[in-house]
Amino acid sequence: MTNSLDTVYATDLDLLYDEIADALARSGYIVLQNPLPDDLCNGLLLNLQQQDTALNPAGVGRQGDYQRNNTIRGDAIQWLEPGVPAVTEFLCWMDKLREAMNQRLFLGLFDYESHYAVYEPGAFYQKHRDAFRGKPGRKLSSVLYLNPEWDKTQGGELVLYDEAGENELLRLAPEYGRLVLFLSEDFPHEVLPATARRQSIAGWFRIKPL
Repeated sequence: MTNSLDTVYATDLDLLYDEIADALARSGYIVLQNPLPDDLCNGLLLNLQQQDTALNPAGVGRQGDYQRNNTIRGDAIQWLEPGVPAVTEFLCWMDKLREAMNQRLFLGLFDYESHYAVYEPGAFYQKHRDAFRGKPGRKLSSVLYLNPEWDKTQGGELVLYDEAGENELLRLAPEYGRLVLFLSEDFPHEVLPATARRQSIAGWFRIKPL
């Protein structure tokens, strides 16, 4: 027998998926306030706090073009893999989102990759794109923020620009539990410096090469 609470939760998720799909089709991005269960966010934060010694300076470029350059980005990262219960649950949650977006928008998303991203005070990430139009790979970007009691005066905003990279569309404080999704090819974006440690999970839903 199906638990009635499970049924309500599934219905809530369907409504959430509809909201996300509508926003992506209309504007290409959406900001969600606390869409994940509180216990899951708390578990991810605890796991991140246990990862300090495993974090490594991030680089720019991919494969043969990869290099570290802290004048472009200054975060430290740790890729997420199933195993720890909170991480496994998060990856499962995102996989269900992947399936839902494929059903509603026919995006052809086939997997999801993500990492913890920690910016120490003063660190930033210059304006960049997560993917270039017509290239296989990242199709839909996600950022989940893990900063309890964040004060907006501390900075660290995500700034999203129009496709030309000229006009600011969104300036988003990295408040705890907030999730932003945007089409990877369409929006140059940057991370502004903060006066406090800034923590998140950055992720990308990918499409297969043709």
